[in-house]
Amino acid sequence: MDRFVEQELLPAYTRGEKRRYNGAYHAAQTLAYYHRRRGHHEQARALYKAAQAMPSYDTHDPEYRRLRYIRYADDFLLGFAGPRQEAEEIKLRLTEFLHEHLKLELLEDKTVITHARTHAARFLGYEVHVYQCDSKRAHGRRSINGRIGLRVPHDVITEACQRYMKGGKPARRPELINDDDFTIIRHYQSTYRGLVNYYRMAYNLRSVDRLRWVMEQSLTKTVAQKHKLRTSKKVYERYSTHIDTEVGPRKVLQVAVQRPGKRPHTATWGGISLRWDPTVPLPDDRPKPTFKRAELLQRLLADTCALCGSHDRVQVHHIKHLRTLEKAGHGSHPLWVVRMVERRRKWLPVCHRCHVDIHAGVPKPVRQAARQREAGEPDDGKPSRPVRRGADGKVPFIGREGTDAP
Repeated sequence: MDRFVEQELLPAYTRGEKRRYNGAYHAAQTLAYYHRRRGHHEQARALYKAAQAMPSYDTHDPEYRRLRYIRYADDFLLGFAGPRQEAEEIKLRLTEFLHEHLKLELLEDKTVITHARTHAARFLGYEVHVYQCDSKRAHGRRSINGRIGLRVPHDVITEACQRYMKGGKPARRPELINDDDFTIIRHYQSTYRGLVNYYRMAYNLRSVDRLRWVMEQSLTKTVAQKHKLRTSKKVYERYSTHIDTEVGPRKVLQVAVQRPGKRPHTATWGGISLRWDPTVPLPDDRPKPTFKRAELLQRLLADTCALCGSHDRVQVHHIKHLRTLEKAGHGSHPLWVVRMVERRRKWLPVCHRCHVDIHAGVPKPVRQAARQREAGEPDDGKPSRPVRRGADGKVPFIGREGTDAP
């Protein structure tokens, strides 16, 4: 498709170096200059105002055509400067090529011809249109007319707000109640930062501030419910602070997790600038593969087993999908499944022995009882030595269902 557009369509619908001048515009400018030199300021002002409502170049120049093409995966956008009749021809030729050579069909409801000055085309989540503002001036001339503009669609902001609202008001997220404050704030911040960074090239980026307010109210209500606080004001009193950002000091919500001998881990809500940056670089380099098995707080703070409370060689147990938890265990679900369902997370910090039991299919209550017989409670301070399983005179091997090995 790229070869067809670049070798067939672009040369056929691109001609002329630039548009010819608009005779009516330059005639009005010349006449206004004539009246101004003779002191007829009212007439000159009226002629200048009339000229500013006209394009300086002929937008219907038959000797000028431009066709631009951009594609990302299966989404593409064609920008054409010319009459609608020729735009229909381009669409027809492209449809025939896809049908005959690639055996593909264009979706009629998504493949539309849009006038970019009066409407906007949707491409990769942006609204693409052409600027038209006679009052925006630089160096005494209209400065943005005819340029391409990107903006955030209004329905994108509305849809994003609805995820954090109920009954038309910001609401708490009950599914996050079982998470710690660090994870809750990091979740809200990463979601908001991702959307802002994606629409950084949109000139109406400040309209996303509506989403920021809704998410902040939802965040404070979620944390307030977790700690059974009466109002969200208590959350601000507990976590509100000021930080320095690239645009100056900002008031944020911040949770700090202290670590002995190390810098604390912090999760921050807020402090993200909504400045428009049309030249923001797009990283095209492929990310280097990483072999770290854990992310975020599970590796940073995983020093306590979520099943038995032990601090011995704490690891992180992962599953691929939450739906696989329905198949785990036999009969009643093991304790590790219950914990993951409560947290709604695909990882769980566990000690080495519990991790081995999970992969061996040993139900937690049975294995924990056996461990208490071997070494007592995990934190009771009683020293114990590792016991080799299955040896004569030692602790018997415990099978999958809590039964002794034959």
